[in-house]
Amino acid sequence: MLELLKEVGRGKRGAKDLTYEQALQAAEMIRTGKATPAQIGAFLMAERIKTESMEEILAFIDHYRQAISPVTIPNSLDCAGPYDGRRTSFYATFPVAFVLAACGLPVTLHSSPTLPPKWGIALIDLIRELGLPLQQEAREVYTQAAKASGFLFAATELWHPDLQALRLLRLEIGVRTVFNTVEKLMRFSDAPFMAIGVYHGTVFEKVAQLLVKQGIKKGIVVQGLEGSEDVSVQKPTRTLLIQGDAYEPLLIDPEALGLKAELPETEWTPRLQLDTAIAVLKEEAALPYRNMVLLNSALRLWVTGTCATVEEGLLKAQHALEQGLAMRQFQLWLEQVHFHHAALQAAPGSSG
Repeated sequence: MLELLKEVGRGKRGAKDLTYEQALQAAEMIRTGKATPAQIGAFLMAERIKTESMEEILAFIDHYRQAISPVTIPNSLDCAGPYDGRRTSFYATFPVAFVLAACGLPVTLHSSPTLPPKWGIALIDLIRELGLPLQQEAREVYTQAAKASGFLFAATELWHPDLQALRLLRLEIGVRTVFNTVEKLMRFSDAPFMAIGVYHGTVFEKVAQLLVKQGIKKGIVVQGLEGSEDVSVQKPTRTLLIQGDAYEPLLIDPEALGLKAELPETEWTPRLQLDTAIAVLKEEAALPYRNMVLLNSALRLWVTGTCATVEEGLLKAQHALEQGLAMRQFQLWLEQVHFHHAALQAAPGSSG
């Protein structure tokens, strides 16, 4: 690791990008513990100061992804938001997942407990509020539930202990590192479609190139609310639309679709996030939250080719909500998680 540190740690002017092979070596040293915590911290901070190159990020993604066995869910969409959570915006992507599943588009969401720099509410906090299992062996529970419901939730650090092993170090560093991008691109379902959020427009093209390099068939990079994959209903949102090895800018304007609405300032808690999500699925939520779910559902149905236009996606999403199809999909998923968890606990040799 010392030789690699000499390359990236020479200061902003003297530092050099690592080759893909060198970055693979660094990733392997970090994952296997060959590098000391001090060396790992120094490396991550040097990379942050230098700014990670696309090849370096790709090498880390490729190396860490080798340690997982993706669940096969054909023609599915992976939605990747910020792992440091949210403070001020609604987690539309959660109820959106059940609208999409009701429309025939399987969805994967993934999360870990909140991380720096934002320290917001994480998606996994909503799963906790539901009282669902979050231990290591629960992976099979969520995998089986996904086969029946079209929705997969992956607790990232439980599915990938090597990322969990870095948690304490990342908490101590307290700023974003290359792993903030790596964890979002694990693709636990090996989905051919992806929606991913970014905070800064300066990394738009880099993230789009990463998706292309990973073989994403179709996707969208969103400069969404708090760096999430959710577009806003208050104002236009910048995105990059990906198809094959090409991508192009696209501005999503909620007013053009008749969905513009003012989102109220809210002091979010995990419980309130969950209650609002369920209220949308029950058709009992305030209009801005319903519109936000409709807009993001329609956009993702169109991006994946499930619908020919955003307008067609909007009609499908409205139907899924109004007919209770999305709510039934959510209930089916809950039933399946409880059923398979009970079966796991009752199995011979279970510690439950």
